[in-house]
Amino acid sequence: MAVVPKFVGERIKRREDPRLITGTATYVDDLRLPGMLHAVILRSPHAHARINAIDTSAASKAPGVITVLTAAELKDKIGSLPCVAIADNKPFHPVLAIDKVRYVGEPIVVVVATDPYKAQDGLDLVEVDYDPLEAVVDPEAALEPAAPLIHEEFGSNLVHRADVSSPGVEGAMHRADRIIKFRIVNQRLAPIPIEPRGAVAQWHQASQQLTLWSSTQIPHLLRSAIAGMLKLAENRTRVIAPEVGGGFGCKLNVYREEALTAFLAMTLKRPVKWIERRRENFAGTTHGRDQIAYVELAVRNDGTVLAMKARFVCDMGAYLHLFTPLIPGFAGLMMTGCYKIPAVAFEQVMVFTNKMATDAYRGAGRPEAAFIAERAMDLVAAELGLDPVEVRLKNFVPRGEFPYTTATGLVYDSGDYRASLEKALANVDYQQVRDEQAEARKNDRLVGVGIASYVEICGLGPSSMLPPGAQGWESSTVRIEPDGKVSVLTGISPHGQGQETTFAQMAADAFGIDIDDITVIHGDTAIVPYGVGTFGSRGLTLGGTAMMMSIGKLQDKLKKIASVMMEMPPEQLTFHNRTIAPSADLAKSVPLQRVIAAAYDYKNPIPGMEPGLDATSFFEPTGCTFPFGTHIAVVEIDRETGTLKFLRYVAIDDCGRVISPMLAEGQVHGGIAQGIAQALYEQVVYDEGGQLLTATLMDYAVPRAGMLPEYELDRTVTPSPLNPMGVKGVGEAGTIGSTPCIVNAVMDALAPLGIRHLDMPLSPEKIWRSIRDSRAA
Repeated sequence: MAVVPKFVGERIKRREDPRLITGTATYVDDLRLPGMLHAVILRSPHAHARINAIDTSAASKAPGVITVLTAAELKDKIGSLPCVAIADNKPFHPVLAIDKVRYVGEPIVVVVATDPYKAQDGLDLVEVDYDPLEAVVDPEAALEPAAPLIHEEFGSNLVHRADVSSPGVEGAMHRADRIIKFRIVNQRLAPIPIEPRGAVAQWHQASQQLTLWSSTQIPHLLRSAIAGMLKLAENRTRVIAPEVGGGFGCKLNVYREEALTAFLAMTLKRPVKWIERRRENFAGTTHGRDQIAYVELAVRNDGTVLAMKARFVCDMGAYLHLFTPLIPGFAGLMMTGCYKIPAVAFEQVMVFTNKMATDAYRGAGRPEAAFIAERAMDLVAAELGLDPVEVRLKNFVPRGEFPYTTATGLVYDSGDYRASLEKALANVDYQQVRDEQAEARKNDRLVGVGIASYVEICGLGPSSMLPPGAQGWESSTVRIEPDGKVSVLTGISPHGQGQETTFAQMAADAFGIDIDDITVIHGDTAIVPYGVGTFGSRGLTLGGTAMMMSIGKLQDKLKKIASVMMEMPPEQLTFHNRTIAPSADLAKSVPLQRVIAAAYDYKNPIPGMEPGLDATSFFEPTGCTFPFGTHIAVVEIDRETGTLKFLRYVAIDDCGRVISPMLAEGQVHGGIAQGIAQALYEQVVYDEGGQLLTATLMDYAVPRAGMLPEYELDRTVTPSPLNPMGVKGVGEAGTIGSTPCIVNAVMDALAPLGIRHLDMPLSPEKIWRSIRDSRAA
């Protein structure tokens, strides 16, 4: 018998990739159902306007048009889109605008026809009479008493106000040698998955069953929400997430179009498809970030940070999506970063504006926090004339103090921040880089070195720390089939993270079988146990643990059966090379298939044991995991053009135990790209009237491959004590470390010119103007 290799920790090619690279995967838009109709949506061209009248008569008569619906036809038929986060003011969130539009791109009319082109022709015949209103897009201006009201029923544009404070903040401010103040802006970003959103709905009249295919990260949560909005039983509502072409948080949501498509299928008794266009994606899919923070640091002259205060103004957009008011909280809770800052206070003011809603985008509050913490460390170093490495080392949480409770009440599970920083310094050859920088400055070259030591919160749990309607647990069923093959059914919903590979690696090693004997199934609420989904770097940490719990139950059962066959205690047995054998003598084994056959044949029942090999587990974490790392960038700025050249980019990330090095590195690659994109290139821009100026990829600067550096990756390994694998999560790490790293590098390059801070994105024009202005000064 051929020896079965070990798979965990090996560079296994992704098992998902063959269907993706051969074009045989099925995305929402690939679905073709008999009699399928097509929906298109008329969206508001105004940021703020009354709807006086809608004339759909011509559209209704257009060739191929089946129906045209407005909010009037949907009254009391579809409920509000859900928001599970706590907020003082939650408006009704309709699927089609009622009486008023509140942002450019808000859906007003849906036209359904026999093909998408006839639907668009019909849509072009719809006439809407608007009464434009004054818009407000600046969140600080939206708080002014005279600001236009977006939801009149609340009497202001305030969504929610939250205050968090630990003891000793004011005392530390008085004891400090100096107070350092700065203003930080995390600009609004668009997630831009390569596949826009889409939905196909089918109503089975005889069985009264709804099936909804959606490009979603959360099929079970979507099922619950859609069933609630349409007043359906959940056991008659099925959601399927087919192949999903990227999510980055924006598909961690419930959207108007999903409920609308389902309603249309139910009422028309025919399948209905809606596919988002790229312009719609920019205007009508949730955005990320959009926070302003005013920060104060109480600092000693040796670089010790005694206290931190902040006031956040957070732009929520016109409506609240699933987690909209929850996301900003992470920025405040995590703003101390890797540092032992004993006193913290922050206020968060969340505001309605005439823009698309914000919600989760890769990192979801943690990039904002890391940006504040890491700019703070560099500003302290600059103010005191210290090396930024020295300031970080002085303020790090020491390795011996974990688990560490921060001033905001979070409990960091494990960490060794000094080790990751020192490894990054060694890999980049920090002293040589600084020496080369000094020589470059003698020749008037603008070379900068940026450092960012980050920590993030992942695997959110326990459920008690989350608002009602949000869960921290995850589920998995593992089934060993009669032929010895293993089916893993997971409640997470991977869409690029690679769990079809990593889960198979873990299961194969656990049972001593080949990775090709494992199938991982996800994304269909009629097949897999109720789960929470994939977001927040929780897939392996929570979903993987649930799977290993189920595997453990099956291992125990198989060992008990084998122990009867071998007449020895089950605790002395192990799985090895498709057998179950004594740990002390692997040669004295029974074939695993023989034990599996005994479980199914059930000819010699074991008291207290049922036939079959099927186990389901729900893992509720006792706490969150906290991955961390250090990124270092070396850049050069062209004085005459403001353009940036990458000289080095070194990243050391610690995500605990690594199951698949290749997949972990791939996640870091993608994360760094999106973090650099925020630092240098991307920004969603609305004009003063609320018009979206960055509505296409011609206007919104998603970086190309040539605009990114060559990555030099490495890792440290600090296992988490909160799960049996010791994993922490890696999906967002690159995004969190890279943004402050790049900005710190640019500001270090510009430091000789007296430039202290620039807001992102650091475009060549912005850098060039700052250089020009410094010369004039």
